[in-house]
Amino acid sequence: MLLGQRTWTFHKRPVIISSGTAVGPFEGDGQLADDYDIIHEDMWCSQDSYEKAQKKLFEDAALKALDKAGKKPDDVQFIFAGDLSNQITSTSFACRTLCIPYFGLFGACSTSMEGLALAAFVMNAGGAKLVLSGAVSHNAVVEKTFRYPTEYGAQKPPTSQWTVTGAGFGLLAESGTGPVVTSATIGKVIDMGLSDPYNMGAAMAPAAVDTITGHLQDRGVGMDYYDLIVTGDLGKIGRSIALDLLKEKGTPVDPERFKDCGLMIYKDDQPVFAGASGAGCSASVLYSHLLGRIKKGELSRILVVATGALLSPLTFQQKESIPCIAHAVAIESGGGEQ
Repeated sequence: MLLGQRTWTFHKRPVIISSGTAVGPFEGDGQLADDYDIIHEDMWCSQDSYEKAQKKLFEDAALKALDKAGKKPDDVQFIFAGDLSNQITSTSFACRTLCIPYFGLFGACSTSMEGLALAAFVMNAGGAKLVLSGAVSHNAVVEKTFRYPTEYGAQKPPTSQWTVTGAGFGLLAESGTGPVVTSATIGKVIDMGLSDPYNMGAAMAPAAVDTITGHLQDRGVGMDYYDLIVTGDLGKIGRSIALDLLKEKGTPVDPERFKDCGLMIYKDDQPVFAGASGAGCSASVLYSHLLGRIKKGELSRILVVATGALLSPLTFQQKESIPCIAHAVAIESGGGEQ
């Protein structure tokens, strides 16, 4: 049901009965290595192009989620997914393999929560019994698409972020064991006039704050309702701006409760500038580490706020500013025994 201006609450509480993740070797050296299902030994993922490697990551994560639940692609009614490459071809090609009725999404790095919100809405409305949702990104594919091929060795400023090579998927069911999706807030496109593609965190922070405050207002709860509010991916700069903006709006949050996927995935000594980004970042962190903490009983309620910068190489060349968006999904413990 609609609550307030832009929040859905899901009274049927769709259950994430399983999840799957696949990442590259750099991510495998990061902080969350023990939480991933599959870690590839090379960036190519045994393929002959980076685009095919991105498709491979997608397929690996989606099939792992199905396998862990004892399900097959034919058991699934719909898949909601996307990536950052042109026309989301890696996603479409992977869904050609999976042969599941398909909704292709582009919300840049917000795609993971855009998909989960829509999947939960369909489940809650009785439109499906089993749905897959997730996102993927590959460092070399995304850098080539939005900036320069990594082979050029172009220098990047400290404000830039490192695109994650990884994919994460969740399998939603009407009932079962696992964390449940309880609500979602759909973001507005926010553009504060920033145009630097090497400073995405600053551009996306206002969108994250707008969605978080909108979610709390629609639900009538405070910041302390959640054990964690996790953005993805603002990085060091964007997170700092978001904390300041929340304080200005009269909704200050304890920094210990306000985390960012872009600052969780790598170790401090990995050279990722201001942090991580990419559609696969929040997907990889949520469907491995965060769900794992809920299942262990370490967290009861989290709000995942995936942020996306909706620019293209063409709009950058035409000197357009960067429109941004953020979608929030609330996930709680409660589906059977965790």
